[in-house]
Amino acid sequence: MTQDTFLSAYKNFSKFDGTNEKAWLARIATNKCLDYQKKSARGEVPTEDTFFVKQPQTQKTDNTCEECYMQKYVLEELKRCCEMLKPPYDEVAEKYFYREMSVSEIAGVLGRNEKTVQTQVYRAKAMLRKLYQKAGYRERRSGI
Repeated sequence: MTQDTFLSAYKNFSKFDGTNEKAWLARIATNKCLDYQKKSARGEVPTEDTFFVKQPQTQKTDNTCEECYMQKYVLEELKRCCEMLKPPYDEVAEKYFYREMSVSEIAGVLGRNEKTVQTQVYRAKAMLRKLYQKAGYRERRSGI
């Protein structure tokens, strides 16, 4: 009940007039307890999925510094491996795996047939897999 009280106070802080904050919080707590008693009398007990509703996030901001650094490192390593491939696989791999372009987008940019690009992506994937295995990376984390 305490968490719900403070959450409600936080959400409604703009409505608070600024006087006697103890009485304001006590009133919120009293109302929350009364609501809880009414719900339990009806047989409705709030569960975690209804009590603590997770708000949708517009931006992914829950990454730690370490996760951001690791993601940047993995992307740099992927780009470096793509650049190690022979032409035309280097160009196709970089666009497909690093820039995350679709096969049709790559075909349009490079002026090639989609089937040709699709085959090149398939072969580049196999080449990257070999590079990663030589370097000691694990396939399960790389997604390749």
